[in-house]
Amino acid sequence: MRSSFALVAGLALALAGCGGSQSATVTAPSSTSPSGAAASTSVTPTATSTSNPTPTATSTGSTPAPATSTGHPTAPGTVTPTPVSFPYVPLWPFASVAAAERWQQEAGSGGHQPWHLDADQVALTFTRTYLGFTEIDRVVRRTVTASDARISVGYPTEGGRTGTAAVLHLVRIGSGPDQPWEVVGTDDSDFSLTRPRYGSTVTGTVTVGGRISGVDESIRVAARQPGGAVGSFCCVPAGGGQEGQAWTARVRLTDPRQGPLTLVASTGGHLQGVERFTITGVHATP
Repeated sequence: MRSSFALVAGLALALAGCGGSQSATVTAPSSTSPSGAAASTSVTPTATSTSNPTPTATSTGSTPAPATSTGHPTAPGTVTPTPVSFPYVPLWPFASVAAAERWQQEAGSGGHQPWHLDADQVALTFTRTYLGFTEIDRVVRRTVTASDARISVGYPTEGGRTGTAAVLHLVRIGSGPDQPWEVVGTDDSDFSLTRPRYGSTVTGTVTVGGRISGVDESIRVAARQPGGAVGSFCCVPAGGGQEGQAWTARVRLTDPRQGPLTLVASTGGHLQGVERFTITGVHATP
């Protein structure tokens, strides 16, 4: 017994004489979540006469908490990516930040659809394919920064001139480099859609309205999701020659899916079927 104790004590003294001790750090695997688990929401726009969304809280209502994306799953021992917020309603072509990040991952692996990085192409494809306004076939004007774009889309008129149908608002969505463009609303002047409030939640029958200037206008309203139209109304007579005349309609939603929904109002009939349109973004519940 004594010899065992002496041996242990001797070993302890020998180790103590070797200098300072070292400590090992064990890194626990970081928690992750699938990239498709997150959905994006929006915030209330600035209170103006347009349906243009801005990420600013105003007195028009409470500001919903911005949705986040957790990013792609990380390997054990690495840092979980900082969540990415998106303070708008993601209307098209992606329904969430996570969906945009999946496209980024696929594109980085030799994927497809590089037009997602071109604001002009996204605006025109949204107008012609998603909304179905095929007569609108050109970009009339553009203002593009690193993360924000205003793209005016239009059509030819008499004398070689062009008419502007709408000014689409696009922003970058996703994370990291090569973020694609996302349509989030319109900048409006003489034709607006301000009801329901941008970013609000709708279900059942929705009261839609705004203001319009012009003469002998007929307003058609549609509700759209990526799968197609989920409601429509035709038509609202408007435009008695007054500036900013109020208009309103009621649209019954038919089997909408949970998620972003585009409300679009259009008018025309003087030169072509659709000459002006305005959109707003809301969230639908079945």
